[in-house]
Amino acid sequence: MPIINKDLDPAFQTAGANPGLEVWCIENQELVLMSESDHRKFYTGSAYIVLNAVFPKNGPPHYDIHYWLGNDTKKVDSSLASDKALELDAALGSCSVQYREIQGQESQKFLSYFKPCLIPIEGVFTSKQGNLNGEYQVSLYSCKGDYVVHVREVPFQRSSLNHEDVFILDTALKIYLFSGCNSTIQERAKGLEVVQYITENKHGGKCEVATIEDGKFVGDSDVGEFWSLFGGYAPIPREPPASQESVAPSAKPFWINLQGKFCPIGSSAFNKEMLESDKCYMLDCDNEIFVWMGRQTLLTERRTSIKAAEDFVRNEGRSSKAHLTFLSEGLESTIFRSHFTNWPKTVEPRLYEEGREKVAAIFKHQGYDVKELPDEKDDEPSIDYGGTIKVWRVDGDELSLLPVTEHTRLYSGDCYIVQYTFPGNGRDETLFYAWLGCRCVTEDKTAAISHINTMVDSSRTNPVMAQIHEGKEPSQFFSILKRLIVFKGGNSSGYKKFIEEKGIVDETPNENLVALFRVQGTSSDNMQAIQVDQVSSSLNSSYCYILRSEAAMYTWIGSLSSARDHNLLDRMVELFNPTQLPVSVREGNEPDIFWDVLGGKAEYPREKEIQGFIDDPHLFALKITRGKTCLIDGSVSHANLLEFQLRRLQDEREALNLGLKFLEMDVLVEGLSLEVPIYVVMEGYEPLFFTRFFSWDHSKANILGNSFERKLAILKGNSRDSTPNGHKSSSNIPSGRRRSSSPLPRSSSPLPRSAGSDYRQSGNRLFSSPTPVAKNLFEGSPANNRAEQTTTLLADSPSTELSSSNETSNITEKDKNIDRDSLSIHPYERLRVVSPNPVTGIDLTKRERWIHYFLGYQTSHKNEILAHSLYGASEERVDVMARGRHRGWGTN
Repeated sequence: MPIINKDLDPAFQTAGANPGLEVWCIENQELVLMSESDHRKFYTGSAYIVLNAVFPKNGPPHYDIHYWLGNDTKKVDSSLASDKALELDAALGSCSVQYREIQGQESQKFLSYFKPCLIPIEGVFTSKQGNLNGEYQVSLYSCKGDYVVHVREVPFQRSSLNHEDVFILDTALKIYLFSGCNSTIQERAKGLEVVQYITENKHGGKCEVATIEDGKFVGDSDVGEFWSLFGGYAPIPREPPASQESVAPSAKPFWINLQGKFCPIGSSAFNKEMLESDKCYMLDCDNEIFVWMGRQTLLTERRTSIKAAEDFVRNEGRSSKAHLTFLSEGLESTIFRSHFTNWPKTVEPRLYEEGREKVAAIFKHQGYDVKELPDEKDDEPSIDYGGTIKVWRVDGDELSLLPVTEHTRLYSGDCYIVQYTFPGNGRDETLFYAWLGCRCVTEDKTAAISHINTMVDSSRTNPVMAQIHEGKEPSQFFSILKRLIVFKGGNSSGYKKFIEEKGIVDETPNENLVALFRVQGTSSDNMQAIQVDQVSSSLNSSYCYILRSEAAMYTWIGSLSSARDHNLLDRMVELFNPTQLPVSVREGNEPDIFWDVLGGKAEYPREKEIQGFIDDPHLFALKITRGKTCLIDGSVSHANLLEFQLRRLQDEREALNLGLKFLEMDVLVEGLSLEVPIYVVMEGYEPLFFTRFFSWDHSKANILGNSFERKLAILKGNSRDSTPNGHKSSSNIPSGRRRSSSPLPRSSSPLPRSAGSDYRQSGNRLFSSPTPVAKNLFEGSPANNRAEQTTTLLADSPSTELSSSNETSNITEKDKNIDRDSLSIHPYERLRVVSPNPVTGIDLTKRERWIHYFLGYQTSHKNEILAHSLYGASEERVDVMARGRHRGWGTN
């Protein structure tokens, strides 16, 4: 909360009192609070201060202060903005992070406040703005970025265009979006967001929009209009490719003395101990410069350090490139911490329900009559736990479907596949888990990942896939299984072979073996019994235990356990053996025979290990460029889910590997375990436990196509049920539910070849792709001719019929008897982009523009496929289909 004092600028008196964004502009050396409607109006000749306040559920508020300097800002205004930002930080208790923002070089965090874009206005802000009427100024903007967009006005001339970026030409009657041939789908989609913003804010929401593709000259009147505005067409020169080799910048630390002088610190290894709380430091990382200010430094010392850093980047000629970030001790960012070795973790422990109950149990133990605290209501969205479950045990290449009675009994030496199908948002959704026991062999672990990939690939529902390790399971997994017992040992042949070769005793339980189980959970529908070493040191005063021996069954009740723990213990005993009466033992009153079964009494812990938690989730965008992987950090509270056309990311296994690589990199410097759950979520099938981190609009998922096509359809006012090129979605395939990595239709249940007879289904299921109904997005669209060609091609096929209504027909039993010879069949080699003898009449150049469905029939020639519509099919997509024929996948 803000600290009120008489020396504080009156404009800051209520700053930070509420969550959200506040913006001030400097006018005549004074701060002017901007109305919310003017938050996006940044003038190039003015300086601004922006405060973003976030109030999390737990902990103190988070404040970020940015001072923005336009290219034409006066030096006196720039200095005042810097001083006022520091004054605002002091008013907030010196608990904010400050950023210096330069026009055209703004940070992603800053631009994320003003989505979809921030377009600076020429001139200087004045609170007495008049109405400016006159001739509409034609403007040309370049758009860079696929997470947040840097929009910059460039000279209105042909030489401003290039093949790498997206450009917007704004005229009085029409807005043109020019997409460079090397721009990505996401960049084009972001460009459309900027077009929509310009349409609504400069044209009153009424303006015609045209999309221009780099390299296209024929068949579109908009292309001619666009180039005529530049005086006619002329080739855009190709710039030489930029070098992909990048050298990691070396970080150079300096101590800033009271006179603002920089004193180098002669140390090659950085650690937190080198930063003293009564001093200020600068860490120079080339394009990123940090100023660290100790909590014991004075306001004058901080002001001196900030001025020194600003002068440093100005004198070094890096004022327009380097980002300046000012950090107070205790508020260090992830990037800053990553430059230091062994930075101490500052994750605060979470007040778990067990902790609250433990407090009540302690008072009870001391003789006080204390009622247990009521359970906190969990308001986080979750999935429906009333679905159906299938569980398979992995044994190398084989899968064994377990009977329902064995679903709740897993072994540490085995791996399992769990399929959970549950009611979702208007459809059934599927979640696959690969559960890896802590003692499983590498062969089974590898096989489990392979099996789950095959099962996911075989599913029509684009399920969520997760890899989880024993001991690191998410609570959601336990809630799905409801009751679970995890035994030591294993049943797979790989595990048996391993312990035999190593001479390890088989711990798989039997009636003659002593076994100790720790009971845990949150309710009768979420409880587990985990087998631990049968020794006294495995006990813990905060838990209840079940001890089985050949002669009897004991229940041990810890002195700090709660009434809920006791209830779970009773229910778990019934699950073990409902007919056997256990011997109840309370901590401190154990008989000698109890300790004898455990091999003697020993010391054991009394308190639960309270795990830390992260209340600051991050979204990292993954880019693969010429074989190199890059991660871009973005605050998830402002993040937009990115779409990537990753040619190298062919299956979910690669996604799991990338998740593991991310954990190994430990970019957040949090020491995360390599065994934390990794989920793979497909676009269009995002579950609630994923979307809860975002401001998610589920209605946008009802439009087919990639992000560019969907946004273009929305901009054109198209029906939500139509694809961007006017195609209606099939009634048997949910809208927006097509996996980008594989265009093949899928069955509703997984069919891995190694699953066994109880896992397969008999007969061949045949799925039909929907018949595209040609509609015009807008007159003169290049989609018109293409749609007509597609319609003509499909009209010749007996497997589909064109529908004049808004419905499409499905394949029926009679379609299984289709005469293959009457259909258009081409060898795979002729369908390749680089084929020496390519098939004519099939356009392979528009790879990302159209939605296409394939209907594949297994033929007598393994290298032949049926092409219903190959418009836009990339070489990779054709290759996936051909490989499917080779593997004998049939119509699935």
